[in-house]
Amino acid sequence: MINSLANLWRSLNFMLALQQGNIPEARRILKEIKQSGAKLSWQEKLFQDNLKLERALKEKDQQLREVSQKFAELDLEFTFKKFDELSLELDSLNTLNLAPDQKFIEFITQSFKMIQHDEGMLQCQGIDPRVFDDFESHLVKFIEEELKIYSRNTRFNELLKEAIDDINNLKGGKEPKYNLELSPLVYLMRYFLANVYCNYIAWFLIYKAGLLPTEMKILDIAAGPGTVAYGLALLFQSMSGFFSLPQLDISYYSLDQQKAFQYRGLQFWRKYMEPKGVNAYFRFNSSSFFDYDKKSRLIPKGYFDFIVISHCFFAESDLRIKSLRVYHEIITNSLKESGYVLLIIQDKKLFIPYNIRQSDDVFVERDLVTRFVKDLGLNLVWYQYLTSTGNRKRTENFNQFAKENLPVQNKMRHLSSQYLGLKFDLNYSLDDYIILAQLP
Repeated sequence: MINSLANLWRSLNFMLALQQGNIPEARRILKEIKQSGAKLSWQEKLFQDNLKLERALKEKDQQLREVSQKFAELDLEFTFKKFDELSLELDSLNTLNLAPDQKFIEFITQSFKMIQHDEGMLQCQGIDPRVFDDFESHLVKFIEEELKIYSRNTRFNELLKEAIDDINNLKGGKEPKYNLELSPLVYLMRYFLANVYCNYIAWFLIYKAGLLPTEMKILDIAAGPGTVAYGLALLFQSMSGFFSLPQLDISYYSLDQQKAFQYRGLQFWRKYMEPKGVNAYFRFNSSSFFDYDKKSRLIPKGYFDFIVISHCFFAESDLRIKSLRVYHEIITNSLKESGYVLLIIQDKKLFIPYNIRQSDDVFVERDLVTRFVKDLGLNLVWYQYLTSTGNRKRTENFNQFAKENLPVQNKMRHLSSQYLGLKFDLNYSLDDYIILAQLP
């Protein structure tokens, strides 16, 4: 009863502020209403939509002038029909894409030492140190603080070894369980930075193609600690050094059965990303995507601009077949008609299931990528093979090659040596296919 009265009081104050033309006060009250969890009235929803419209005006002033005029002419007696018409216009404006900036594209191309060897292979051997050095430093500090807490446990060394052995299954092409107590921290030390690096480049390619919206809803399947969100956020950080970004609204839906991974990812996000003003809204679903048939109602239908599956493709035949079927169902039900599917898959995970040897034959490669995409019930838009070496075949003595050519995870060095027992430095390296697809 008290909550209902409080909500009513806020709504009355909101209407009074609008009638008095006190827009700043109306903004403040609307924020309180949203934080309370109360359902917005149509007046409040309209005002909220108008705020979004005003932000979009900075980018599309001429395009939005008629819509803005329509909104100014409306009064509190408008009909729901008018509101629906305006909402449709606002929805179309929310899909505005960031216009590619040539100077920024040139900077990334040079910083990452990008070389387009052919239509399907992009070599990268560099990084944006301004962004990644700071990110890596804070990640190392975060991991150190967590490990100090765990090190008080008398079983710490045993727990650490179990987690390392589990994560190391990835090197043998097996799927780790990921459910051990220290698995998230071991993953953050061993693979997180390189996977964020890969996702960063994937989002850059989408931006370069003019397909990155200012407002987007992302479903990240098998999300882990959120490498997809981190890669996108770091790309925005790089952009901010070149031009003023418009208001960016990111809704990120994390689907992963390992709650501990989601928790660690969110923990670090709050310590590092939120203070930098990254405007992202998180929603977590800790169900297994294999349980989708039972819990499909939990994932919004026809809602997402991007559905991403990053590094979660199985070598085992049974798991692979089952996962592709579930992925197809999720995508078909939850992707917008105009949405995209972003697939990130390691080269051997793409070729081995089809019993095809990776080679420099671009036509064989494209046919395989197209076949893989069709197995998911999708149509190929484009793909790029991201490689550090500049070729599709395995490089002998890769550690030596990396030492001489690739960016080093300098800040992570002492952690990977002390806790993982690695005798070599970790590098930012790539051997992944970035595939963009759509529903037929």
